[in-house]
Amino acid sequence: MNFTTLPKIELHCHLDGSLRAETIIDIAKREGISLPTLDRDEIQQELIAPLDCESLDEYLKRFALPNLVMQSQENLKRITFELFEDAAKENVKYMEVRFAPLLHTAQGLSVEEIIQSVIDGMREAEQQFDIHGNIILSCMRTMSAESAFEVVEKGKPFLGKGVVAIDLCASEEEGFCGDFVEPIALARDYGYRVTIHAGETGVGKNVLEAVELLGAERIGHGVFIKDCAEAYDVVKEKQVVLEMCPTSNVQTKAVNQYSDHPIHDFHKDGIKVTVNTDNRTVSDTTMAKECTIVFDEFNMNEEDYKKIYLDSVDACFADEETKVKLREYI
Repeated sequence: MNFTTLPKIELHCHLDGSLRAETIIDIAKREGISLPTLDRDEIQQELIAPLDCESLDEYLKRFALPNLVMQSQENLKRITFELFEDAAKENVKYMEVRFAPLLHTAQGLSVEEIIQSVIDGMREAEQQFDIHGNIILSCMRTMSAESAFEVVEKGKPFLGKGVVAIDLCASEEEGFCGDFVEPIALARDYGYRVTIHAGETGVGKNVLEAVELLGAERIGHGVFIKDCAEAYDVVKEKQVVLEMCPTSNVQTKAVNQYSDHPIHDFHKDGIKVTVNTDNRTVSDTTMAKECTIVFDEFNMNEEDYKKIYLDSVDACFADEETKVKLREYI
């Protein structure tokens, strides 16, 4: 199977982990932002997390540099446009991009301006390429519940206008869901869909709580339900969809190597899995690359591909009209 030409759906991609190195250099030069180097290859090395990272926290250090150039409306729009352009070039037909608005207020932008800029970049790409998208607003688990309320409230006017869902991301501590029950409940009341990063770093029980306490319809990663029978059963029974990111999981040491990844076992057992990049730049990957790794490693076939593609369409937070269109590609 040639994954470059096959239609693809991506449900888990972080904006600030998917910048082009040359864009970072270009913006830094123009705005006088100090970088460790202006050499493209060296910047690329600064951005990519090694496959032998020690942990998720080490992996997350790679986001400091992109953040420096993501503090203006123009830059946010450009970076979003370029991400959709890159995805469209490898035949991704639909992509949900997530980002944490509160990380982009350092130079005085309002949360509303930040969200609008990202939507504008996406819309421009949709007009130029055969790709559709939506935006997921991430709340940082390292920040307070108040900050999550702020994102939920300020994102509300954009619901149905490009924003579709709320997410919790960043470092994963055991039991984090309890701190965010109220803001996520409010988000659900407003009409946000819910996807939560959980079970990425050894705590399968977080997935159970994300579903039961927060009403998660999808889980970012969810690798460690393999060690928590209760979480595993809930995910399977409720058909909660897992947004799996194999390369990222090797980098953060959720698994030691690709062959240890549970995606195929989950898939065989009827759990709904999707394949995603997580961060194109930080994980030095593309959707075509992730699909190739998974399908080669586990000897999966065309039927498997079709099932995962259609499950991804069903699980995406797009409207029904878009879903009908996406199903036609395959």
